[in-house]
Amino acid sequence: MLLAIEQGNTNTLFAVHDGASWIAQWRAATDSSRTADEYAVWLSQLLAMAGLQMGVMDACIISSVVPQSIFNLRNLARRYLQVEPLVIGENAELGIQVRIDKPSEAGADRLINSIGAHIVYPGDLIVIDSGTATTFDVVAADGGMEGCAIAPGINLSMEALHAAAAKLPRVAIQRPQGNTSIGKDTVAAMQSGVFWGYVALIDGLVARIKGDWGKPMTVIGTGGVSSLFQGATTSIDHFDPDLTIRGLLEVYRRNMAKP
Repeated sequence: MLLAIEQGNTNTLFAVHDGASWIAQWRAATDSSRTADEYAVWLSQLLAMAGLQMGVMDACIISSVVPQSIFNLRNLARRYLQVEPLVIGENAELGIQVRIDKPSEAGADRLINSIGAHIVYPGDLIVIDSGTATTFDVVAADGGMEGCAIAPGINLSMEALHAAAAKLPRVAIQRPQGNTSIGKDTVAAMQSGVFWGYVALIDGLVARIKGDWGKPMTVIGTGGVSSLFQGATTSIDHFDPDLTIRGLLEVYRRNMAKP
């Protein structure tokens, strides 16, 4: 029984794999000050609701882009699961080449997404992860990470617009009604500008990356808000919400298969 933990800047995913399939998943708001004991109380209650308990876990893998949280997540595995976790960027072998100038700068989430995409989709890929940031990772046909473009996430952009302009309200992100780009009030105008602006950003960057790469590429969308763009952009070939946990499972299996 594997506990996979994927921590982004906004949310942290806890998922349980029984060797055959994912049997439970939960999300919590990312809080870098949360202790191992606090994680354990929260997680034990959710496990109990699913008919599980801490004692059934015999493996753990952790991916985090929040360095100050790794200590507590590692302690959660050691203290409450009695296992030494695999941690992306520390003691986990990924089995891919990272062909960027400073490989240590590649985020754990981007590496895992690259692996999760490569094992399912053939050929050269663009992996778009829509979260706190919007990342466009280029993955070669052999699985190697070739580079990336990083833009602010759509929610971050909307929040910045509200914070910097005194008369603009805080607005929830959603697709404008009627698919029109012309807002008839302030809220509709903000939603239109940010939503369609991001569709244009996706379409524009995908076209530019494909032009720079010079070969056919398949585009995969994932991340917390990627489904928002389904039907609005023709640049994304597949929307795959399970990319990250699939990548974590693959890394775990590769490490367990080592002699």
